[in-house]
Amino acid sequence: MRAEVVTYKTSELAETFMVKESSINDYLTSQNIIIKEGGRISERDYQTVIDFVETQEKRIERALQKRKSEFTSKDKTVSIYQDDAISFLKKLPSNSVDVIVTDPAYSGMNNMLQLGEGRIVGKYADKGGDQGKWFSEFEDSEENYAAFLIECKRVLKRSTGHIYIMFDSYSLLSLGGIVRKYLDVKNLITWDKVNMGMGHYFRRRHEYILFATNGNKRKVKTKNIPDVWRFKRIHNSAYPTQKPVEVFQAMLYASAEPGFVVCDPFLGSASAAIAAMKSKCRFIGCDISDKSIQVAAKRIERFAQTGNDPLQPSSAVTVEGTFWE
Repeated sequence: MRAEVVTYKTSELAETFMVKESSINDYLTSQNIIIKEGGRISERDYQTVIDFVETQEKRIERALQKRKSEFTSKDKTVSIYQDDAISFLKKLPSNSVDVIVTDPAYSGMNNMLQLGEGRIVGKYADKGGDQGKWFSEFEDSEENYAAFLIECKRVLKRSTGHIYIMFDSYSLLSLGGIVRKYLDVKNLITWDKVNMGMGHYFRRRHEYILFATNGNKRKVKTKNIPDVWRFKRIHNSAYPTQKPVEVFQAMLYASAEPGFVVCDPFLGSASAAIAAMKSKCRFIGCDISDKSIQVAAKRIERFAQTGNDPLQPSSAVTVEGTFWE
């Protein structure tokens, strides 16, 4: 029994990748590829189309043109939206993002651990939803997390796609292994916060960052980057769970080039956006929280205007310095 031949319609590819069908047809013709009846091409030719569309600009802008951004920088290089993370990723074209850097607001640690009279983040009475004091958490069930990872894989470019996902110790144990089903996990980075945090059974001083690729062999910038990063935690932050900009700068130093599209679907305080701006990258991000959008928009605008970061006025770099200096 002969296996069914897989074919693709150029009209459907145009919609998936947010590229004009005429542009795809012109490219195929220039490569001497025959377009069959009904605009169909083979699996092999489909792979060639991916190489082409990943070089096309403004695909994300076309995909989001009907969505009003909550904030866009004057130079149009930074845009943020209010949306659920998975819903937002579904709106992006396939193979359109170079690097994802993100710190999901996992519910697991807060649900399982009770320290003192309150939660790790906020108070139990303020938990999540529209009534939450700060933000809704990401319900980190295996089903929900799989849906998130599927969308991350879809939007990451095949040629350049790198992803950094932050974990606390609980979420790493419960969800970290799932990432291997969808992406090529390359390493686990430890972020040493220098100063100790809370904890009944050994006080916490670190978090984890899982690094993976979308099936490509693109290396990080240099072999001299260690897998332990020492950046001081942010104390008395304006937004809960605020991470140092330098943590995201380290990710982008390793994996981004000027002009790359960086995405953070859990925007929070916008530390990733500031890191992208410092790295001369384009940035798109979203968060479901009203507070996040308010804080992030003001922070990005202030930094764009003055070069000063109102939420992190001093560096989190330790006396050891950074590996990008």
